[in-house]
Amino acid sequence: MLLGRESLTEFSVAVRCPHGGPAVLANPPLDRRGHPFPTRNWLACRHLVAAVSRLESAGGVGLLESDPEMAGPLAEAQRAHSESHGGHWITGAADPTRVKCLHAHLAVALADGGSPVGDWILSRIDGDWPATCCVTRLREAAGG
Repeated sequence: MLLGRESLTEFSVAVRCPHGGPAVLANPPLDRRGHPFPTRNWLACRHLVAAVSRLESAGGVGLLESDPEMAGPLAEAQRAHSESHGGHWITGAADPTRVKCLHAHLAVALADGGSPVGDWILSRIDGDWPATCCVTRLREAAGG
């Protein structure tokens, strides 16, 4: 329901929001066609997606890349992401000093129980859960 289309993978819910809705989806390394799937963990909570999008729009990627305290944790996060794809550099992880997507970093951090990169992102967004679940609001808007 959150995607608005059929999923390209056989995903599972890795993290649920306090309301029970899917916050992070876990995807296998290959899609249904056998092609590498770029995002092992997908940030599904629309509230968090919007908050991270605002951070990216405000220059958050550049801030993370230029934060000297984050160089090591960022390189480790991107190495681990590549490793989860059998060594393929996917989702902008080819250069450990460059960040493509804060959404993917936060999704991985939430699914793994936290990380310095995830903590960095959460400290810069409105990471509080909304009063109602994104899925509930979508169902209500759709009349169901």
